[in-house]
Amino acid sequence: MKPLGNIRVVDAATLFAGPMAATYLGDFGADVVKVEHPRRGDPARGHGQAKDGVGLWWKILSRNKRVTAVDFSAAEGREVALRLLADADVLIENFRPGTLERWGLSPETLWEANPRLVIARVTGFGQKGPMAHRPGFGTLAEAMSGFAAVTGEPDGPPTLPPLALADGIAALAVAYAVMVALQAREQTGRGQVVDLAIIEPILTVLGPQVTAFHALGTVPQRTGNRSAANAPRNAYRTRDGRWLAVSTSAQSIAERVVRLVGRPELAEEPWFASGRTRAQHADVLDAAVGGWIAERDADEVVAAFEEAQAAVAPIYDVSDIVADPQYAALGSIVHVPDDELGSVAMQNVLFRLSETPGEIRWAGPPLGAHSDEVLGGLGYTAEEIAALRAAGAVA
Repeated sequence: MKPLGNIRVVDAATLFAGPMAATYLGDFGADVVKVEHPRRGDPARGHGQAKDGVGLWWKILSRNKRVTAVDFSAAEGREVALRLLADADVLIENFRPGTLERWGLSPETLWEANPRLVIARVTGFGQKGPMAHRPGFGTLAEAMSGFAAVTGEPDGPPTLPPLALADGIAALAVAYAVMVALQAREQTGRGQVVDLAIIEPILTVLGPQVTAFHALGTVPQRTGNRSAANAPRNAYRTRDGRWLAVSTSAQSIAERVVRLVGRPELAEEPWFASGRTRAQHADVLDAAVGGWIAERDADEVVAAFEEAQAAVAPIYDVSDIVADPQYAALGSIVHVPDDELGSVAMQNVLFRLSETPGEIRWAGPPLGAHSDEVLGGLGYTAEEIAALRAAGAVA
């Protein structure tokens, strides 16, 4: 049994936040139909690295999805969309506000045929407000949320992440919102609109910056690898040139660390009693911990921290990740058979369910790979599908 096996999702979004949310639903059995533009496809196909001309990010992003290509803006494509959404449970889209309405596919129109449809509208800035109609990407959310302002060294510039961080956080929020809306539908019998602005989820996960600003007037500053909430917390280099991360978010861990590095007297200082006041003495703590680590090889440090029940982890690149025994024990990386590339390695589903686990059944397919299957399931004959292709409405 697949826990979402009775849910049909139409993924009409592009790039990352919306499509990734649909991926998470598909991992647990939802029938996800990915709809792309017949001539342009999803720009995500061309993002990042490729092998033999095939985008590798796409293979992850569109796993477990049946892919078709329909031009919703064309009259013929609008009719396909209406049929497709008539018995769907969820539509995920990221067109600019007003676009679906301009195509005659407003929520009100869709609900006339399917009042139980949940419509997730994922945009940079939401459906209202002075910036609602601007193009919005995760980079702008990383800038506007305060993330870039607090990332980097104190004397360096604001730093953007080298990955789709805001989109990834938003995708989790979209999947959560869709499940909440589906649960609400069980009580009301009606679908609803999910209005998700990519600038908001990352703002939320950044913690109490807004609360602290209103209460205290404080503005977070860049601290590099340090934290304003606890210390010692940093990346430290070992004698053999490797980097290790140490965290002391819990008071008991901080005490174990200073005892381990031969500075037990630090735990007796009045300022050592809380993470916030320890952070104010980060120079002293970094000198103690960093100096001790610098005199030892990484394996020795990790073993000593483990014996002391203190928190440490190596700073990995991807070659370390794929060789790590902890990831292997969790099954975090899987190899998925693929018609184009033979086999594709990728991250596994997000979590493990003991009774109804998720599964990656196939990797992202070529453009229009399931069009005949999807359109045939809507009642279109082979001749009608050919005519739609000839008109450029589908691919």
